[in-house]
Amino acid sequence: MQTSSSSSAVTPGLTASERRATMSLAAIFALRMLGLFMIMPVFSVYAKTIPGGDNLLLVGIALGAYGVTQSLLYIFYGWISDRIGRKPVIAAGLVIFAIGSFVAAGAHDMTWIIVGRVIQGMGAVSSAVLAFIADLTSEQNRTKAMAMVGGSIGISFAVAIVGAPIVVHWLGMSGLFTLVGVFSIIAVGVVLWIVPDAPKPVHVRAPFSEVLHNVELLRLNFGVLVLHATQTALFLVVPRLLVDAGLPVASHWMIYLPVMGLSFVLMVPAIIAAEKKGKMKAVVVSAIGLILIGQLLLGSLAHTIAIVAAVLFVYFLGFNILEASQPSLVSKLAPGNRKGA
Repeated sequence: MQTSSSSSAVTPGLTASERRATMSLAAIFALRMLGLFMIMPVFSVYAKTIPGGDNLLLVGIALGAYGVTQSLLYIFYGWISDRIGRKPVIAAGLVIFAIGSFVAAGAHDMTWIIVGRVIQGMGAVSSAVLAFIADLTSEQNRTKAMAMVGGSIGISFAVAIVGAPIVVHWLGMSGLFTLVGVFSIIAVGVVLWIVPDAPKPVHVRAPFSEVLHNVELLRLNFGVLVLHATQTALFLVVPRLLVDAGLPVASHWMIYLPVMGLSFVLMVPAIIAAEKKGKMKAVVVSAIGLILIGQLLLGSLAHTIAIVAAVLFVYFLGFNILEASQPSLVSKLAPGNRKGA
């Protein structure tokens, strides 16, 4: 007990090199996720204005196509980064993501937007980024580093859903996709010139089943699947609900800003309790409960602006907690010599 209570006092802070590595890689994560998240709160409404956009199935495919190709390539990117190094893999993935963004920006129908989203998903570099952070930080500081990454994801999500309606109002959907591509190119520059170099990972021949049969990781994998499935489903319907309730897309930030701001503020003590007080299981289970309650309320209550806003707050409090805590959990549970995979 004495050791755990005093661990924060004896554990050294991030070194200058670790701080630079963590902040630059968190910035890459944030830029990439910012671009991804900005599509979510506006796309289903914009889709009505282009050929094929009145087909909700196609709209859902356009939103979800990114995740399909991403899920197919995540493990490959992590595995290849174990063999040839993190930087070239991350830079290549970001370039592919940018190409997909520019394809979607030039699309004039739903088919080509789906093609662009598929290409975006081929830039699935998150596993390599997380493994790179593990390479560049010491064991005792890794949880802090991963928490910083989780926080950057939460901040980028909040900025994205508040800013997306405003960006679309000024630049249109094509401009938004172009901006997403530009963010990715900027992230490539961060990788090449700001992120510190690290020794090439030592590739250890080990059964891939070591990763696929890890029960704790499989549980987290399923959790991430459910989390982002609910998020995608939510943003397929919520923007249209707000428009139907009388709130134009350009004003959706008036709902998202207070919802995200308050949920993010309340998320912080939950993450602190999870990391520093050993309450991770209780916090994660509570967050899952909030997401479930939010989904049930959205399906059963009237869809006035006030009710939708209240339900979104419940949902996003749970969502932000899980989104910020999952990178840390993965880094703790991943086998040491197979972190990329």
